[in-house]
Amino acid sequence: MADTRANGMAIAVIEDGRVAYVQAYGARNAKDEPLQTDTVMYGASLTKTVMAYTTLTLVDQGKLNLDTPLADYLERPLVSYGEGQTHLAKYGPYRDLAGDERWRTITARMSLTHSTGFENFWFVEPDQKLRIHFDPGSRYSYSGEGFSLLQFTIEQGARTKGLGLDVKQLTDGIFARLGMTRTSLQWRPDFRPNLADGWNDKGEPQEHDERSNVRVAGSMDTTISDLAKFIAALVRGDGLSTASRAEMVKPSLHIGTAHQFPNFAPYLPTSEQRPDLAAGLGVIVFDGPQGRGFYKGGHDGQTANSFVCLERGRRCVLLLANDVRAEARFADLVRFVLGETGVPYDWEYADRAGKS
Repeated sequence: MADTRANGMAIAVIEDGRVAYVQAYGARNAKDEPLQTDTVMYGASLTKTVMAYTTLTLVDQGKLNLDTPLADYLERPLVSYGEGQTHLAKYGPYRDLAGDERWRTITARMSLTHSTGFENFWFVEPDQKLRIHFDPGSRYSYSGEGFSLLQFTIEQGARTKGLGLDVKQLTDGIFARLGMTRTSLQWRPDFRPNLADGWNDKGEPQEHDERSNVRVAGSMDTTISDLAKFIAALVRGDGLSTASRAEMVKPSLHIGTAHQFPNFAPYLPTSEQRPDLAAGLGVIVFDGPQGRGFYKGGHDGQTANSFVCLERGRRCVLLLANDVRAEARFADLVRFVLGETGVPYDWEYADRAGKS
């Protein structure tokens, strides 16, 4: 923290699938009020890992198949949703896909492996039109939009097929089971008394954004104490079948880009690609000196989050920072806690500008 000038961050360590250490350091806001282990912080894109886990609980219940086209779960064509339906405004403008039949092939696995062909979000397109840039499933390109489509399918899908479910209720059930009392995908007023604001890369204070809409790509608020319980459950496989846990952390889709961003970057020549780098479901999978590992990052202008887990020994480190500058030393801190892991932070952090 001294080296990066970060004002606040929190850390949790998991050993053998159990939370072994949780601590918070520094300040939660510009008033210099202390950051604590029960201070609510922004989860950013670690929300996507929670969504992947939630999806796999539906797979275990027989309500969803990872490789069945999402279109098969809808009562009518995807491109017919949206216009005049204000309750659907939080999802993508799916009518934009009319004329490109490839939307019919997108599956839950493609959403969870960032291979739908969508941009990160539709509103970052130059004309703010949703489009498919490559054949779904053919390559990796980071996309929160793909997660939004999966949320849409679960929430708006046909009840006759077991869907039409409220994602917030699903995640709230998981949080309650794990004792995560201060975590939600939707803003709660009771978070306010002990809430973390943030600092951007210039050290300027930034207020916490109260996210009123449930967005599985990144609306979660949580605490270091709470999220440590989730990461511990994930690494030991609690709450998922053996098959679903294996699906989540297996290399489903090879990644051949030099860095995670910019989107749609060309794949490197095969000889220059990292052969072990792959997308799991809601996580990135890699092999290192201690064997198979998986991780996920979350980032915005004032937030820096990351967790890294090693299958061997079921060991993890979780980092939540309300000052984005802390991110510059995450790799060193992970190495200090876990030893050499081989986590591809050079791929994760290079060429990213406010992405999450």
